[in-house]
Amino acid sequence: MIRKLLIANRGEIAVRIIRACAELDIRSVAIYSEADRFALHVKKADEAYCIGAEELAGYLNPHRIVNLAAATGCDAVHPGYGFLSENPELARACAVRGLVFVGPNADTIRLLGDKTQARAAMVAAGVPVTPGSEGNVERLEAALEEAARIGYPVMLKATSGGGGRGIRRCDSAHELAQNYRRVVSEATQAFGRAEVFLEKCIERPRHIEVQVLGDHFGNVVHLYERDCSIQRRNQKLIEIAPSPQLRPEQREFIGQLAVRAAKAADYRNAGTVEFLLTGTGEFYFMEVNTRIQVEHTITEEITGIDIVKEQIHIANHQPLSFRQEDVRYHGYAMQLRINAEDPKNNFLPSYGRLTRYYAPGGPGVRIDTAIYTGYEIPPHYDSLCAKLIVSGRTWEETIARGRRVLGDIAISGVRTTLPFYREILDHPEFRRGVFDTGFLQDHPELLNYSLKRGRSEAALAIAAAIAAHVGL
Repeated sequence: MIRKLLIANRGEIAVRIIRACAELDIRSVAIYSEADRFALHVKKADEAYCIGAEELAGYLNPHRIVNLAAATGCDAVHPGYGFLSENPELARACAVRGLVFVGPNADTIRLLGDKTQARAAMVAAGVPVTPGSEGNVERLEAALEEAARIGYPVMLKATSGGGGRGIRRCDSAHELAQNYRRVVSEATQAFGRAEVFLEKCIERPRHIEVQVLGDHFGNVVHLYERDCSIQRRNQKLIEIAPSPQLRPEQREFIGQLAVRAAKAADYRNAGTVEFLLTGTGEFYFMEVNTRIQVEHTITEEITGIDIVKEQIHIANHQPLSFRQEDVRYHGYAMQLRINAEDPKNNFLPSYGRLTRYYAPGGPGVRIDTAIYTGYEIPPHYDSLCAKLIVSGRTWEETIARGRRVLGDIAISGVRTTLPFYREILDHPEFRRGVFDTGFLQDHPELLNYSLKRGRSEAALAIAAAIAAHVGL
């Protein structure tokens, strides 16, 4: 049984895992760079160790992490998301040192991390995939031939890509020729592999993903779906569970597809199967994320299942404590990714010291974060400040709660995306639950929002100053 666990990550996901460990009576070990010396996950963990002065190198060195875990008496390593979470080398290094890796094994990560192999596995399992090349396209000439066969527009993708990186839409042979070397270069720099492949571009899809859990006894369940269609430049901004856009029969169908996909890969632990839903109702497999997702929170809110604790139970070789028929969902939940970015300046990152942070509260409100008043947001990492989660019995109540909470929360000292979300939640199409991945492209006015409704940023700053002066 796991009694001591090293968290190979930082920020809010590290804090999230520390909390799960505390409830399971597992001792938590944090790692940090010099830039993260005063980070919240360092303060919250039972033990914390510096992994070097470099901002990124320590978090990206699997052997240094595994050696530290062994040296500090840990039984297990949890990768969180990002960094090495989908790197099979970390899972393999844990296995070599006799440590439990809280996630799928290295072979599964390697199979599903290679998108052409993953597509082939899904085809063999009868899971529908987007029309595309049967494997990698190793030369521009081959890419042009495949694109002519598939038909434009096409998506040129890095085989080992993820997180919205290494993707380009090409509407013509000219654009494909322009983008081919660029995507190969991005893939090499970001993922260490130059391979790319082609898929038919699905126009105006909904991005629907399904949370799955698989144990070591052949049991696989799904925890329903999340709608991640509100995106900017392939980066998710708002996630909703369940999707307000699916009919009950579609919900049942996509859940079954996700379980079939997980079983095809002999999947063990928590994972997410991602699909595109076309305007005519077809589901196409896109990829499997072999880790905890940023947006796992909303699935927890509608099902009452602690996914991080389930990850640890599965890693302990314990069977799932529930069957598919035991899983129920209630109401809706929505997550807003609050980033330290300036939406009025092309979402330029905004780093610096937080002069004030006020967390919202009330029924149906959850916030997962690692920030605090006085915290210095470093420029070396992802710009995520907090995940603001609201839930309600109905879609309408969830929207109303989200609007109320966006008026409650206050973050001063850096620019954030909070006012941008206020505009989205006020938009009539979003409030009707009708949107696809082109929502922001269709509504550029949302990127040039006005603060005349509600309290302005200036008013929030004044209110914060007054509260600080009177000691609130």
